[in-house]
Amino acid sequence: MSVLPLVFTSGWASGINAYAVVLLFGVFGATGLTDEVPAPLQRTDVLIAAGLLFLCEAVADKIPYVDTVWDTVHTVIRPVSGAVVGALLAGQSGSLPDLAAGAVGGSTALVSHLVKAGTRMAVNTSPEPFSNIVLSTLEDLGVAGIITFALFHPVAAASIAATLLVAGVVTAVFLASRIRRFLRRRARGPAVSGPG
Repeated sequence: MSVLPLVFTSGWASGINAYAVVLLFGVFGATGLTDEVPAPLQRTDVLIAAGLLFLCEAVADKIPYVDTVWDTVHTVIRPVSGAVVGALLAGQSGSLPDLAAGAVGGSTALVSHLVKAGTRMAVNTSPEPFSNIVLSTLEDLGVAGIITFALFHPVAAASIAATLLVAGVVTAVFLASRIRRFLRRRARGPAVSGPG
């Protein structure tokens, strides 16, 4: 069976939380729940580093504006992680050239990351912090769910990831236009009322 659906899904998830993807794959492989996980992702040092960075992201991602700085730094990290995980997955099965798998994983991670970062910028315009916490928690749960599902049902998981990616792009475009309108109104300043 082609490894492409698993690569695509891991790319989508890497764009949201790359450390969770590496950690989940590593734990599932190290505990023997699946033999689909390449050995480099199961190494103890990789698991420890991914676990610590996941904890950092879990905190940073829930704080308004800190999440935007975190996302900016990860504009390179998430796509590279998606590409590396994709190449490792393909190298494990040999059914897809490593380079092509890396391109699929990395490009999917980049689009997914841009959707996440854009959505977060829109959410940060809200005056309350709870929307960040809820959105971040939903993202973490979504990544955990889709990666777990992908290991056992890769084609169905890839279909879900593709649907979420398209929905995310549409949402980000919608939010971007709203943010631009908000910024234009703000730049013009408050409306001046006439004499009462």
